[in-house]
Amino acid sequence: MVTALKKKEDPFSIRNKLGRVVWNIVWVVLFRPSPRACHAWRRGLLKLFGARIAATAKPYPSARVWAPWNLVMEAGSCLADHVDCYCMDTITLRAYSTVSQYTFLCAGSHDPGDLTLPLVTAPIEIGKHAWVTADVFIGPGVTVGEGAVVGVRSSVHKDIEPWTVVIGNPARFLKQRVVDTQKIDS
Repeated sequence: MVTALKKKEDPFSIRNKLGRVVWNIVWVVLFRPSPRACHAWRRGLLKLFGARIAATAKPYPSARVWAPWNLVMEAGSCLADHVDCYCMDTITLRAYSTVSQYTFLCAGSHDPGDLTLPLVTAPIEIGKHAWVTADVFIGPGVTVGEGAVVGVRSSVHKDIEPWTVVIGNPARFLKQRVVDTQKIDS
């Protein structure tokens, strides 16, 4: 079930703004230019800003994280190059999930039913062993189920069932994902 959107009265507190300014400087100076293999360095920088990130998570250097304090990356998860992690609300990558290049994880939007267009946010969760392929849009409040695959250039606005393959705009069921379960870590 898609998580309900939450209206934010004052989403941009002084503390939030300052944190994002300092984070952006750190991203430009220390995160982005780091060598691709230096995942530990980038994990450390993200942790410094409040991310909850496992020792084996792989954030790549050109992945953009809007607010690291809203990012959770479990063991073996991956934020590939040029992923835009717009974490106005919590974005969680469960164990061994992969978010491929040029994907946009968007945990915030605006309420079109209100002429003042107030900010609304909702968390995003990418399930264990799920794969979000290249150039995908994942909207606020979406859960990609365990083991699911979201096909290239899809747009996801509703939850994706576990162990399915979806594709398109909007994303639609294509087939069940069948894997050798002996190779899956518990």
